[in-house]
Amino acid sequence: MGYPEPNLSHFRSIEIWDTASRSNQYLEQGWLARAFDAHPVPRTFAADGVIVGSSDLGPMTGGARAVSLSNTEQFLKQARLAGPSGSSRNRALDHILKVEGDITQAAGNLNADYAFKTEFPKGEFGNAVKTASQVIASKAGVAVVRVTLNGFDTHQGQPGTQANLLRQFAEGMVALKDALTELNRWNSTLIMTYAEFGRRPKQNLSNGTDHGTANAHFVLGGGVKGGLYGQPPQLTRLDGNGNLPFAVDFRSVYATALERWWGCRVGGCAGRKIPAAGFHPGLSRHP
Repeated sequence: MGYPEPNLSHFRSIEIWDTASRSNQYLEQGWLARAFDAHPVPRTFAADGVIVGSSDLGPMTGGARAVSLSNTEQFLKQARLAGPSGSSRNRALDHILKVEGDITQAAGNLNADYAFKTEFPKGEFGNAVKTASQVIASKAGVAVVRVTLNGFDTHQGQPGTQANLLRQFAEGMVALKDALTELNRWNSTLIMTYAEFGRRPKQNLSNGTDHGTANAHFVLGGGVKGGLYGQPPQLTRLDGNGNLPFAVDFRSVYATALERWWGCRVGGCAGRKIPAAGFHPGLSRHP
């Protein structure tokens, strides 16, 4: 997966992935925020989205009712400090009031008292998966939960580092599947991975790899038809910098999720056309 005219800056490329923009296009709203503007999440939901372990709203930037937290119990305690929502003609103050309102609504509908039988992995990522599962266990709905696993910028010492990261990811996904199954949510949840870019195929002099232009990603869930989609890496077609050509535009994956999972037309949901060709896994539409 990738996109035309790729940018290999961490900050700019993740912005492109978060907004589903073109390389030379700058958008203020994330792709999910635009989708929810056009096809709103029910107001009874605790939030449009919950970000676990990061203050960056990513694809929910610019309009979505989103909150960030690291621990559900701690969030609920701190949320008591937030005042009731209101409005102001001052743009900055109005934003603060909106954030407080989102926090108040989320805190009033989330809880952290579900006793899981599922065993979660130890460590930061395992704790994040557990927190995400607690959010999902709340009776009030949440449309999107984002969990982050950092450390894949493996310019040096890649074999050991990547093996450890992939182990954490695998153990976390097994626990998440078990938790969702326990909650009877596995068939109604779609899990997608994304990152700002992949790695170059050729090893560098530090036993690592440098920023690349294409990457493999995962789509999981009870409604996903398993298998491999897209083309194998074209190792005989590297560009002048030693980078892979991409086979699937990442925005077509977003388009598939919006159309077949969220149940809306891409042009209307995201406020602009996202190419839908090239990625067609079997997805059951979300109720």
